[in-house]
Amino acid sequence: MAPSRGALLAATAAAAASVVLVGCGGSGTEHGNGPETSRAASSPSPTPSPTRSYPLSKAPRTIPAVREHTPAHGPGWKPGKDSGVVLAKGSGKLADEGKLLAGELKIHYRGEAAARAGDVELALTPKASGGPESYTLRTADGRVRISGPGEAGVFYGTRTLKQSVRADGSMPEGEVRDRPDKPQRGLNLDIARKHYTASWIEDRMHEMADLKLNQLGLHFSDDQAFRIESDTHPEVVSPDHLTKKQVRHIVALAGRLHIQVVPEIDSPGHLGAVLRAHPDLQLRNVSGVASTGSLDISKPGAAKLIDELLGEYAELFGGEYWHLGGDEYRALMASNPAASYPQLQRAAVAKYGSGAGISDLATGWLNDRAEVIRKHGMKPKAWNDGQFRDSKVRADKDIEVEYWTGKEYGARSPEEYLREGRKVLNLNDEFMYYVLGQPNAFVYPTGKRIYEQWTPLVLRGTTPVPARYSDQILGGRFAVWGDFPNAQTAEQVAAGIRMPLRATAQKLWVPGKPKPSYAEFQSLAKEIDAG
Repeated sequence: MAPSRGALLAATAAAAASVVLVGCGGSGTEHGNGPETSRAASSPSPTPSPTRSYPLSKAPRTIPAVREHTPAHGPGWKPGKDSGVVLAKGSGKLADEGKLLAGELKIHYRGEAAARAGDVELALTPKASGGPESYTLRTADGRVRISGPGEAGVFYGTRTLKQSVRADGSMPEGEVRDRPDKPQRGLNLDIARKHYTASWIEDRMHEMADLKLNQLGLHFSDDQAFRIESDTHPEVVSPDHLTKKQVRHIVALAGRLHIQVVPEIDSPGHLGAVLRAHPDLQLRNVSGVASTGSLDISKPGAAKLIDELLGEYAELFGGEYWHLGGDEYRALMASNPAASYPQLQRAAVAKYGSGAGISDLATGWLNDRAEVIRKHGMKPKAWNDGQFRDSKVRADKDIEVEYWTGKEYGARSPEEYLREGRKVLNLNDEFMYYVLGQPNAFVYPTGKRIYEQWTPLVLRGTTPVPARYSDQILGGRFAVWGDFPNAQTAEQVAAGIRMPLRATAQKLWVPGKPKPSYAEFQSLAKEIDAG
């Protein structure tokens, strides 16, 4: 190369480097990196080219970690005073995502507009591969472009950008290609035994969204209380409860944050609050002793009551899933169910023929309630101990199994469900159960233990099922249960689940053992939260 041509290129490159740095960094200090950016912008180094004058970038530091990052040479991106969030042509559906990100990064929102230096562009690319929760985030030329085939994926890309800026003040140069390992990732809240305010629940939802968690289970009926306003049966509602207006606000926020709300009215057990208002439907044994929280499903009025509640709340929540419960029906926990509850045994034989038992009646109950939910366009879920090994009547194949324990009546290993071809969600009570008051040998789970020992394959105890079943495991939810509701305040619960929830998010998004140590993971969480 001739000296004169080389000198000309060096000068041009130095000028270009100065433009990139000004565009992506700005000149203020409000975002935490102003002084360094200002020095670089005011006295650029006479380097031959921007791409060669920077070290190769490293992957952004986020929770959960990104799946793939292609490094590049360049300054990366920082929010500056002239930065904005724009939407690509035809991507107007991303307005909510764009406005949220602009507010979080304290930059402008300009809607559908051409991207300028320093901008973040959001784009829907329906023909792109990778699934609706996948995204590509490209940082180059002083700009960021986040694209994906679905709104959820682009939203998760904005979470990656937000966390990277919080952790390190910038988004590294290069390209992220990211997607979740499991489709269902979330938090389960027992709002029946412990009342949480709508604002507390919404705070958890914002926290979940930043962690790319997409499912919030709401267990709102149990022996202790029934926590949502009702029009069809106001007599069952407890004094401290959520109004329907508050629930609609929660559901609307969930939609904007790409979270599915999974409501649960557990039956035929865990219905104490409902039965206090309907004592005629209380299950009693042969001696007339009430069976705590249990509905007498041999009585015609039982199905009518529950189906009216299911119909009312299915319309309130809408959404994709409904949880039917099905666990811990006291009649099936007796040493001799048929002798203890002869009315249930008679009803089973009358409905399903000679040789049928109470487990058949309970399974039929579950299937009938699942049909009610399907009519509202929702998919049914149920706890594993509501689906039995030896019953003549089998649980419908489309009822997703939420596996939590191996201690139930007629305990079945996770592999039994998987061998039947059933889809299973992981709520392993060994790792994923945060039970207030720590009764029955429960211990508050730690993020460290989840991060280092749990995977979605570990459905029961500490032993994983064979990897060949991985595709049948839909994901998992970390669960908070209020057995002793006053053992912790709502604020203590939020603090207690903080790291376990982050570890859960990591293990459901990225398969395999995490590279950072737990201490490094914990440190990163602090940096992001303080950003």
